[in-house]
Order: sequence, then C-alpha cells, then structure tokens
Amino acid sequence: MDRTAQLISPSAERSIAYDPPGSPPSLHVRAARVLEGNWTGASTVPSRGLYPHQWSWDSAFIAIGLRHLSPLRAQTELETLLTAQWGDGRVPHIVFNPSVPLDAYFPSPDFWRSSTAGHTAGAPRTVQTSGIVQPPVHALAAWLVHRADPGLSRARGFLARVYPRLAAWHRYLLHRRDLGGGGLASVVHPWEQGMDNSPAWDLPLSRVTPAPARSFRRADLDHGAAEDRPTDLDYGRYVRLATEYRDGEYADGSGEFAVEDPAFNALLIASEHALARIAAELGAPGTARHARAERLTEALVERLWDPASGMFLCRDLRAPAPDGRGTLIPELGVSGLIPLLLPGLPRDIVRALLHTTSGPHFGLGTTTRLLPSYDLLGEAFDPHRYWRGPAWFNTAWLLERGLRTQGELQQADALRQSVLELAEATDFAEYVDPYTGEACGATGFSWTAALALDLLHSDTTVTADMELKGGSRR
Repeated sequence: MDRTAQLISPSAERSIAYDPPGSPPSLHVRAARVLEGNWTGASTVPSRGLYPHQWSWDSAFIAIGLRHLSPLRAQTELETLLTAQWGDGRVPHIVFNPSVPLDAYFPSPDFWRSSTAGHTAGAPRTVQTSGIVQPPVHALAAWLVHRADPGLSRARGFLARVYPRLAAWHRYLLHRRDLGGGGLASVVHPWEQGMDNSPAWDLPLSRVTPAPARSFRRADLDHGAAEDRPTDLDYGRYVRLATEYRDGEYADGSGEFAVEDPAFNALLIASEHALARIAAELGAPGTARHARAERLTEALVERLWDPASGMFLCRDLRAPAPDGRGTLIPELGVSGLIPLLLPGLPRDIVRALLHTTSGPHFGLGTTTRLLPSYDLLGEAFDPHRYWRGPAWFNTAWLLERGLRTQGELQQADALRQSVLELAEATDFAEYVDPYTGEACGATGFSWTAALALDLLHSDTTVTADMELKGGSRR
C-alpha cells in the first residue's frame, strides 16, 4: 500500500502510533490527508475547486513535501509534468485534465490550443497544455525527491529519465528567453512568474490594451471573492497577452511584456546547482553547471540589484531607456528577497537583504508572521488581494531555506515555526493576511500542506539537500 494511504487509513494500530486515542490528528496526518484528497492518480491538483488541473511550480513544491510520505508518488508527480514538455524544452504552466469540464477553469484548453498553435514549438499532440511557463523549481525538486530514497530512485532510473528533460528546460530558458541579452531569463506574461497579480506588473501592463470584457468569462470568481482576486481590467490584460502569444504560435521575443524577475532567475540558478548534483549522481561532471550558476548569480546582481532599495527589483525590458536595457520597476515585492536562497551572494548584499526582510517594508518577526508578498508601505498594498500583500507559504518556505543558507538560523527557526502554526491553524490555506494570519483563498491547498510537511520533517540545519554549493562571498 502507498505510504500516504497508510497514513490516512483507519487502522487502529496506526492511529495510536501517530496520535493518542481521542486526540486530534497531527499536523503530519492532516497534511497527508490534504495531499491524498487532491491526488488524481498521476498528479496532484492545487485545490479541487479553483485549480482542478496540474500546475507546474505547484507540482514541484508538492513533490518536495510528498517525498516524506511516498517517494514513489513524488517521483510520479514530476514525471507526469515532464511528460507534457514541449519539443523546444518549455515546461507548460498547466497540464489539463481531460475529464474536467471546459468551463471549470479559464483559460481552458480550447483557449490555449496548444496542439495546433504550439505545433511549431513542439507542443505534445496527446496532452493539452497551456503555452506559457512557470518558475523553474523542478530540478531542485527532483534532487530533493531523489535524496528522500536514493535506492528507489536508482532502481527506477528516476534521475536518468528526468535529467535530459530538465536540461532541455533550462536550455530553453537560458537561450529562448534571454530577451534582454544579459544572460537572465525573461517572463512574457505575469502568470509565468507565479506571483500573478503583483504590483510590479502594473507599469508594464499599463501599456497593454485589455481584451474586451465580453470576450471571456472568469471562472475564478466562482470560487473566490472579487475583492481578493485580480480586477477585471488586469484580467483583460492577462487575456490579451496570452491571446497574442498564442496567435504568434508561442514564439518568444516580440510581445509587449518582457520582464526579468529576480525570483524566477534565483530559482533557475538554484536548479542549475541542483542539476550539477544530479549530473554527478549520474556519473557526469557537474563543474560546468556550477560555473553557469555562478555566472547567472553575477548577472542577477549586475542587472537586478538595487542598492537604494536594499533588494532586487524586476527589470522591464520594454520600457524606453537610453541604453536599451529597459528600466528597473520601483516596486518592492517578495520576489526581490528570494535570492537569499542562493549560495555565493556577496556578503554586503546578503546583509542588505536581511535588513530589508525585517525592516518596515516587510516587517518579518516584528509586525508580520509570514513575509508579505508586497511592500507594507506601498500604495498598492492590500492584505487580502491576490499577491498584492498577502503572505504565501511557498515564498515563506523559500525564505526559510534562504535564511538557513545564509547562516541566519534563529530567524529561520522562527519562520519555520510560524509556517507550521499558520498552516495548521488555517487548514492549509492558500495564503494568509500577513498581519493577522487570517486564511484567504482556498483551504486544503496542496503546496501549503506539502511544504508544511517538508518543514516538519526536515532538519533545522542546512543539509546536503539544500546546501547547493559554497556560501556567501565575503
């Protein structure tokens, strides 16, 4: 029997083993039940109502937690996603479940038309997907899943099968998406960065003419309050960008929206380090990948670091600029703190990031329990509206790992405790009010349950799993 199923089965012996008679289920068992309830047989949906398909970076985070319950299921999660990879290397941000009605989610498969509009880019014929991507957490997830049960992984040839796909995914990002010419990957739609409704997108989106309101029907408002979701104006712009990308057969480089994002690139760098470890496990040298990760770190600092803000900012490549490099977007979002995850950051930058994290703009450990997604002092701050202020569990997990990577163990321990307490108290909410911890969005959210499991079971030190290479530069 799969270990996840064992955990939630009604066996009296197992119930006593995990929880004393009469006690409420432990956090471990409750999280396992969420993941079991959202399992479809080959992958895990983020939530049954609002997100009824497989999402790319969700599955990476879910696999990281699933490895503590069933390494086999965690491997399957990533394998299912990578089976939908396009010929040009991109990993689509949604893999659609054909049994789900088309009107259950928008944009649906008939909007993206992946098998026809994506034919030139090598979209699969037998699986319907979206045409955009999400942050590249996958190689990091694959390495962590392998480490959970190396014997099983080697017996199944897990790394040998996923490594070529992960390498192709990184090649796509490093070549097709280097739209600024400076070595960093660009996103061509706000949904690609994962923090869909961030105020960082307001300036570049302001140049986009929204799609007519009557040309689409939002399914998200069937499951969430309008005041917590993106506005109709923003959604119209999202639809316009996606439509034009689709109608251009998903070719990169000509769209109105092109942004270099610090979190997206930090996760690419972390995954390059992870790919180096995977290569070494398979008997190949990983030196070139570590070197590439170090060069990307230097490019990240050179192009996106803003000393005046004390954090990394997004670069709008389509904004007019004398040097043709675009301009930095003056909005402070949690994305700009995610590079703490990286080894090899200059120590003065690490110190500045730590100061910003606990300072008045984010208030971690003073005014907020989890890091808000946007500047507490920003004009666009809203503690409940999607990515415009609420705190998310996946960014908290990344920051906890980042603090640990930089040797800030006391702060990491405090953040870990807050994640576990709020995940349990909110029934694994999608996101929370950063001040009060009030649940927002969906409950029983898969990555919240998975990452709580990971923090519950991971050592509170930087292990070989997460210590990708080296440390901060002095």
